[in-house]
Amino acid sequence: MPATQAFRRTLAVIAALPLVTLAACGYGSEAKDDDTAKVAAGAKKIDGLDSVKIGYFGNLTHATALVGNQKGFFQKELGATKASYATFNAGPSEIEALNSGSIDIGWIGPSPAINGFTKSGGKSLKIIGGSASGGVKLVVNPKKIKSLKDVEGKRIATPQLGNTQDVAFLNWAAEQGWKVDAQSGKGDVTVVRTDNKITPDAYKSGSVDGAWVPEPTASKLVAEGGKVLLDESSLWPDKKFVITNIIVRQAFLKEHPKAVEAVLKASVETNKWINANPDEAKAAANKQLESDSGKALPADVLDPAWKSIRFTDDPLASTLHTEADHAVKAGLLEKPDLNGIYDLTLLNKVLKAEGASAVGDAGLGS
Repeated sequence: MPATQAFRRTLAVIAALPLVTLAACGYGSEAKDDDTAKVAAGAKKIDGLDSVKIGYFGNLTHATALVGNQKGFFQKELGATKASYATFNAGPSEIEALNSGSIDIGWIGPSPAINGFTKSGGKSLKIIGGSASGGVKLVVNPKKIKSLKDVEGKRIATPQLGNTQDVAFLNWAAEQGWKVDAQSGKGDVTVVRTDNKITPDAYKSGSVDGAWVPEPTASKLVAEGGKVLLDESSLWPDKKFVITNIIVRQAFLKEHPKAVEAVLKASVETNKWINANPDEAKAAANKQLESDSGKALPADVLDPAWKSIRFTDDPLASTLHTEADHAVKAGLLEKPDLNGIYDLTLLNKVLKAEGASAVGDAGLGS
């Protein structure tokens, strides 16, 4: 079976998972309300909506959503319309939630956004804003791997077949001249698809020799004795590449643009606050992680992880196009038609009101 067919079948199987399975990985799990998110007296509903359902991952690369939830930025802008939250561990389950209407707006990586858009023929979602850049590293066992060339022949973990980090590692391996079968992960380097929650244990047990992973998983591995061999940002122009986007269900965008604009305004305000108050923002993100998962990150993981992530409203559209090209080269995706994947109209309206510069869609706008 050709790799592209196999990949599509894999995605179809993931998308068809029963809701009970998705619930186990965070599907529809609502985050706890915080005192800072109380509805202001006299506030009114937006578009008559009772709630806006927002999804995100429990990753520091989704800190805009974590901090916006924890500090009440989203609730403030939504007035008497409740900001409700669901947390996810993987892109396919969040895309399924978006398609089913279980969430309206989500923070997500570029590869799931591309897959969701192309699989639906461009009808399911729009990318409406940026959130974060960076925060991805190749961390290795320094006893087994002392240089980049030593990665050949080793076992390297990525979070999931075809996810953003999986595509990045396969592309980097190809640039080293190594051959790897994208579907099986076998070749000159063995790619081991492992959930981020399991990767630190896999590293400790010796079943993988390293991992190409987002924060805070990368810093968890360093805390276990791993060494950062490569920061992915070093491979990109200006050291910037999209790691987290904001997506919306197209029907929701069409029917409730005022609500979408409110969430985007809150996101811009959150990023502004994060960049002005990095230490407080780091603590707020960690507090929300603890609220969502029951466990906060220790300082030796939180501090280095936070330093490697940049928070930005710019979706860095040209880098998403490049990441799609990498997936095509790896054999995980047929060349996609990404025309119309972006609609930055409302974001640029918000930025203009803030006195900030407009951001571009690299020719892939509506």
